[in-house]
Amino acid sequence: MQKKYVIGIDYGTESGRVLLVDAASGEEIATSVTAYRHGVMDEKLPGGTALEADWALQHPGDYFDVLRESVPAVLQQSKVSAEDVIGLGIDFTSSTIMPLTAEGEPLCLQPDWEDNPHSWVKLWKHHAAQPEADELTRLAEERNEGFLKRYGGMASSEWMFPKILQILREASDVFEETDLFMEAGDWVTSRLAGNMVRSSNTCGYKAFWNKEEGYPSAEFFSTLDTRLENILDTKMRGPVLSIGEKAGELTEEMARLIGLKPGIAVAVGIIDAHAGVPAVGAVNPGQLVMAMGTSTCHMLISDVEKPIKGVCGIVEDGIIPGCISYETGQVAVGDSFAWYVDQAVPDYVKKEASDSGMNVHQLLEKKAAAYRPGQSGLVALDWWNGNRSVLVDAHLSGAIVGLTLATKPEEIYRALLESTAFGTKKIIESFVDAGVAVDEIFAVGGLPERNHLLMQIYADVTNREIKIADSRQTTALGAAMYAAVAAGREAGGYDSIFEAADKMARVKEETFKPIPENVRKYEELYRYYLELHDFFGQEKRSLMHGLKRLKSGEAEEVLQNGVPL
Repeated sequence: MQKKYVIGIDYGTESGRVLLVDAASGEEIATSVTAYRHGVMDEKLPGGTALEADWALQHPGDYFDVLRESVPAVLQQSKVSAEDVIGLGIDFTSSTIMPLTAEGEPLCLQPDWEDNPHSWVKLWKHHAAQPEADELTRLAEERNEGFLKRYGGMASSEWMFPKILQILREASDVFEETDLFMEAGDWVTSRLAGNMVRSSNTCGYKAFWNKEEGYPSAEFFSTLDTRLENILDTKMRGPVLSIGEKAGELTEEMARLIGLKPGIAVAVGIIDAHAGVPAVGAVNPGQLVMAMGTSTCHMLISDVEKPIKGVCGIVEDGIIPGCISYETGQVAVGDSFAWYVDQAVPDYVKKEASDSGMNVHQLLEKKAAAYRPGQSGLVALDWWNGNRSVLVDAHLSGAIVGLTLATKPEEIYRALLESTAFGTKKIIESFVDAGVAVDEIFAVGGLPERNHLLMQIYADVTNREIKIADSRQTTALGAAMYAAVAAGREAGGYDSIFEAADKMARVKEETFKPIPENVRKYEELYRYYLELHDFFGQEKRSLMHGLKRLKSGEAEEVLQNGVPL
C-alpha cells in the first residue's frame, strides 16, 4: 500500500514550522521553518506609527509566507509526492485575534486602516487590554455569571473579549468597520478550507464559549457596553466545530499557493500548547501534560467537570473530543531561571562556564546536581511573574528564604528549579483534592529536553513518574495527528484521535522515576513551601501587594520629576 502523509503547521510567536509526518507511524519525515518577516511589532507599525507600552501585534502576511515557503520545502526535502498527502492541520498561539472585512480580509491590509494600530492582529501577549479584562471580571462577579467559574474567577487581558472591548473603547471606528473578529488560527484554517469555522478549542479557552451554554448572554455584553448587545450575532457569528472534526477541504486557490492537492482534509485548528497533548498519547482521563518552556501550561484530560479555583479553562471537547479538558499553569518557569542567569549570576560563574565550554545554565545544573534535596537550606516561591494557579494573583512576586553569606549561586539555581516543581505539585493537589484524578504525567517542550536535573526534581517532588515527549516538534505533530483524523480512515488516516494516538504518538523509553530518599526530603521541604505560599499568598498577601504599589508609585514620581528610570 502506498504510504500516506499528513502535515502539521505550528504557528509560533516569531516563526512558523511545517512538519511532514508518516500517517501510519507518526515518523517525522521533514521540517521547515519560516521566520516572520515582521516578527512581533511592539514598537511601531510597518508604516512607522508608534505603539504604546504592552502592545504586541503581528502582520497576517507572515502567516501566508509560512504556507507559501515551508509547505513546498518539506515536500522537496522528502521527495514525497503531493498526491500522497491526505490532510493538514494547524496549531496557533492564542488568543491572537484579528479584525476582518466583509470579504474576510484582514482590516489592517486595507489602505484606509493600515496606520491604525487597532486594525492589526493582536498577538497573544498583547497585554494592553488589562483594564478591559478587569472590568469584564468585575461585572461577571457582580452578576454572578456562571461562566467565570470555568476560568478561575478571572478574565485575562490576553483573551478575545477584553481585546475586542479595548478596540471598541479606543478605536470605535475600527470596531464599526470590522465585520468579524476571529482567532488568527481559525482565520488561517478557514482560508485553507474555504469555509468559515471557529474551533471549540479556541472559543472554549479564549472566548468563554461552552458546549452546552454557548457564549455569555447578550444581556451580559450589553451591560458591559451597549454597543456589544448584538456582537454574538454579528461580529462573533459563525459555527463552532469540535476539535477533531474536519473544517473543510483544501481549496483550489490555496492548493496552488502551497503545492498540495485540492480537496484534501483541513482539520479544525488548535492552540499550540494544546496540540502537544495527543502528540504524547494523553487522550484518556487522568493524564496530565506539562508544556514546559518560559512558562508552563498544565493540561489535564478528565471525564468529570468540577469548578476548581485557579483553573483558567474547563472546556468540554476542549482538547480531546468527548472529554473535559482543564488548563492551568505557571507564568514563570524557564523565565525565572533565565532571569537569575541574566541578572544575578556573578561574573566568576560566567567565566567558569565559558572556560569549560558550557553555557551558564549547563554549569549551574551540573553544580546543583551535586546537592541533595534540602542541602542548600533554601526554599523559594515561584511567583516571579505573579501567580496564575492556584491563587490567580498577578500582584504576587518571587521570594527566596534561607539565604546566608555562605549561599552559592548553584544553590539558588537549584532552589528556583525546586520552586517550580513545588508549584506544579500544588496544582496537582488542587485537582486531586477536588476529586479530579491525576494518574499519569507527561512533559513536552524545550525544558524537558535540556534539563535532566529539573525533570528528576519534578519526579521526586510530585512522587510520580514523568514521561517525556519523543519529538522535537511536539505541537506540529499534534496538529498533524488531527489532520489524519480529519482525513479519516478511508483516505489513509484515522476515524478518531484515540486511534491516531495509538499509532502516531511518541514518548521516550527513558522516564524520570521518583527516588524514595529524595521524595521523603522533598515532602519536608514542600511543607515549608506551603507555609510561605499560604502566608504571602493568602494571610499576608498585602505585603507583596504593597511592595508592588510602592514600586509603581516610585516609578510615577521619578517620571514626573523628569529623571530617567
